[in-house]
Amino acid sequence: MVHAPALAKHDGVEFAGVWGRSESKAAALAGEYGTRAYPTIDGLIEDVDAVAIALPPDVQAPIALKAALAGKHLMLDKPVAFTAAAADEIAAAVDENNLASAVFFTRRFVPEWEEFLAEAAATGGWLEACVVHAGSIFTEGNPFGASPWRRASGGLWDVGPHAAAVVLPVLGPAAEVTAMTGPRDVSHIMMKHEGGAISTLTLSIDFPEAAARHEVMFAGEAGILTPPELPLDPIEAFRNALDQLMAAANGGSRPGPDIRFGVQVTAILAAAEESAKSGRTVSLAG
Repeated sequence: MVHAPALAKHDGVEFAGVWGRSESKAAALAGEYGTRAYPTIDGLIEDVDAVAIALPPDVQAPIALKAALAGKHLMLDKPVAFTAAAADEIAAAVDENNLASAVFFTRRFVPEWEEFLAEAAATGGWLEACVVHAGSIFTEGNPFGASPWRRASGGLWDVGPHAAAVVLPVLGPAAEVTAMTGPRDVSHIMMKHEGGAISTLTLSIDFPEAAARHEVMFAGEAGILTPPELPLDPIEAFRNALDQLMAAANGGSRPGPDIRFGVQVTAILAAAEESAKSGRTVSLAG
């Protein structure tokens, strides 16, 4: 839906091929975009300079590690993995091989969203942030509702990365995480950031349609700041992410949402999962 059309339309990219767990689906996608379907992931990795991965986190992580160890640049989906250890292993391989990486947190590659977050960070003085991602993927015609990993892992791991990705650039790294879960896949996460501010995330992918909402708010000395209506074209955002990945691969600056940022987000979500199960606050190592 996003990766293939963005890769195919980008002038600086040669869309070299597709590999998938379903050979028939991989062949159909490759045929649609005039490229090659590879029978093995090893064959695809061997032939390219970079990989773009659109797979469940537990499938993505070992492939990303394999590609990084082979010296390939990484365009990863969110979340990077289901454990901080797996994500950190990928990051170590990226660092060791001096590779470029980007993690596709959609809003972070929309220029207007980056401008809003930069303005919020520059303003400072925030005491709290609140992000709500409460909707349903289990509606007629929604392709994500049939995704097994989303059904199993819920909003925490599906929309949680997007929520964390807009809070961290403004309030900084999280030091402590507390979480509770409720009915209809609702996860409530509270983070205490290293600078002292508190953020709350409300997450669900099975929320009643009548109560669905998506909100971002920062509050502090400057008052209350919320984003205006901002565009969100995933294909265009992915093209921007490709631009940043290629610039980094050519010696330019790293994308803000790179593998190290992906590690931070994964650690927060894993800590939230642990907190919800244990009923205790989880501290994150600095």
